[in-house]
Amino acid sequence: MTEAKSVRIGAIEVSNANPFTLIAGPCQIQSLDHCLMIAEVVAKATAEAGVGFIFKSSYDKANRTSLDAKRGIGREEGLAILAAVRERIGCPVLTDVHLPEDCAPVAEAVDVLQIPAFLSRQTDLLLAAGKTGAAINVKKGQFLAPWDMVNVAAKIASTGNERILLCERGASFGYNTLVADMRSLPIMARTGYPVVMDATHSVQQPGGQGSSSGGQREFAPVMARAAAAIGVGAIFIETHEDPDNAPSDGPNMIHLDRMPALIASLAAFDRLAKSDPLAV
Repeated sequence: MTEAKSVRIGAIEVSNANPFTLIAGPCQIQSLDHCLMIAEVVAKATAEAGVGFIFKSSYDKANRTSLDAKRGIGREEGLAILAAVRERIGCPVLTDVHLPEDCAPVAEAVDVLQIPAFLSRQTDLLLAAGKTGAAINVKKGQFLAPWDMVNVAAKIASTGNERILLCERGASFGYNTLVADMRSLPIMARTGYPVVMDATHSVQQPGGQGSSSGGQREFAPVMARAAAAIGVGAIFIETHEDPDNAPSDGPNMIHLDRMPALIASLAAFDRLAKSDPLAV
């Protein structure tokens, strides 16, 4: 087993050996007030549980199922909102990038660049992201085995940037269905890089509603608790106060009012896992 690497993000040291960090927020940026409302709830709950918090939301959903789906408010306004959340809440912020030319300007406003799963083998995007020096959360493609992520990480690390997080979000299992192989968490941890479990997208049903994706949000807390019981560097959860009316990924987002209790339980599982020498 490779020694666990530590990635510093703001005041947080993300590592498979440290208390887990929560990456959480609404799937899509709606407004500054909305982001601040969600960030305040999650920041309070994570502080009480003694775990780190990185706020996540997307200014552009470039991989929506349908052309008619809402993509987001755009880069300029979105980055301004994320920067304001970081300043007012005092937490690091994360957002997706989809094109190599997005990486440098986005890295000026956020702490973590996220590579979407569908783009995890796009060499030019990975290199551009790495060259910014920002922390990179790269989601494992639904079509990749966990051991394939060694090559993905190597592309980013070739730029001299080893601030890399490897994220599990499920594997394609027939049409409109994903399955999460929990073996992937300790397998990816063998690289030493912090491992992230995306609990909400792993229960997504891609394209499952015809013109949009479906999901089984009732199983997202199950996935999160399972990952915490294994022991990981971070857990990724999308949350919303009214998921059924959210502009994207509502079927797999967790209700905001359930987050404090869930975060407390995840912290307990995490402490137990990391007291076990067999944990990842």
